[in-house]
Amino acid sequence: MNFLSNTNDDWNVNEEEEVYGYEDDDGDDFGLPSLSNMNRRTRRMAAQNSSNPGATLSPVDDGFGLKTRRYSNSADIAIERPAPAYPVPKKSEGKILRPQYKDILSDPANALHLIDHPSIPANATPKEADAVNSRITRINKFKKILQASTIPLPDLRALAWSGVPQEVRAMTWQLLLSYLPTSSERRVTTLERKRKEYLDGVRQAFERGGNSGSPSGKGRGLDEAVWHQISIDVPRTSPHIELYSYEATQRSLERILYVWAVRHPASGYVQGINDLVTPFWQVFLGMYITDPDVESGMDPGQLPRAVLDAVEADTFWCLTKLLDGIQDHYIVAQPGIQRQVSALRDLTARIDQGLVKHMEKENVEFIQFSFRWMNCLLMREISVKNTIRMWDTYMVRTPSNHYRPCMRC
Repeated sequence: MNFLSNTNDDWNVNEEEEVYGYEDDDGDDFGLPSLSNMNRRTRRMAAQNSSNPGATLSPVDDGFGLKTRRYSNSADIAIERPAPAYPVPKKSEGKILRPQYKDILSDPANALHLIDHPSIPANATPKEADAVNSRITRINKFKKILQASTIPLPDLRALAWSGVPQEVRAMTWQLLLSYLPTSSERRVTTLERKRKEYLDGVRQAFERGGNSGSPSGKGRGLDEAVWHQISIDVPRTSPHIELYSYEATQRSLERILYVWAVRHPASGYVQGINDLVTPFWQVFLGMYITDPDVESGMDPGQLPRAVLDAVEADTFWCLTKLLDGIQDHYIVAQPGIQRQVSALRDLTARIDQGLVKHMEKENVEFIQFSFRWMNCLLMREISVKNTIRMWDTYMVRTPSNHYRPCMRC
């Protein structure tokens, strides 16, 4: 189902810029291009296209390194989106849906017997052969745990601390975050219930308020300030990765972030949370694709709706589990981040007192450069792929185990 159809009428750009005062904004808190700059560029491009009716809408760079995006005729794309084109889907890179996707939807454990172990190249050196054999052994250790009728979480945590093979990462993360039950008998019903609960939440969040036909969007029942900020940030989420430029991906992230924000009014939506969605979304999507490297060469909009709904729901619940442990990062005064910055300073002082004294002499505060590290869990500093590996270790310290991402992780 298209849960947002006829619910989110486009907003008027000029009207919203006056209301929210973004016309003179030069960027966000993390150095990404501002809404007003992107909108001005978009309007200039639109004017050029209108003066040249033969022009085609194709992927172009907007001058900030962001790929432009095509407007949708659907009502659920707010007008704040930065530009009018999407990447051209690439269907020739082996990114195809697994034929067994319905079985995996029902129970992620059904993907375990589909794992193709890496082969040893004929010209491999002894060291390379040992590396392949070691990887196979490690995958089999995870499979043995994950295929148990009752999964021993302490054993899974101990194994995951040093990294999780991508073939088993999605199910492992869901178990470590206590989203999936450890009992194999309860997995199917739990997934059905939680996914339905999320999709019902989406309908409630976007349908309340009734008058979805209002051209300005004012009668649709949304928290306009929250939706406005999310609609700004989503197009700027991992803009260098093709996967996050597609309409299907961006709409999914919007729904996840908005539903989370309205369910957590103490903090609401805060810049930086949009980054925390991407590792989950990317890992869970890869479970249904023959090539789990989904960063390029595949438009998620080509997949069955049931797959996208499952990826979206699973991402929402796992994001919620993650943020349960660090929600004080995002409430007023952000005490969680303050504690993390203080811990970083103490750790640095123990390791390199000279560096700390030099920073004090130069009046450099740790909060000035490490706020973003803590707010986004270092996601703006390293690639998503490396972040995913780092999160293998984060997941071991779940909220139920006093989870706190820290420098030691």
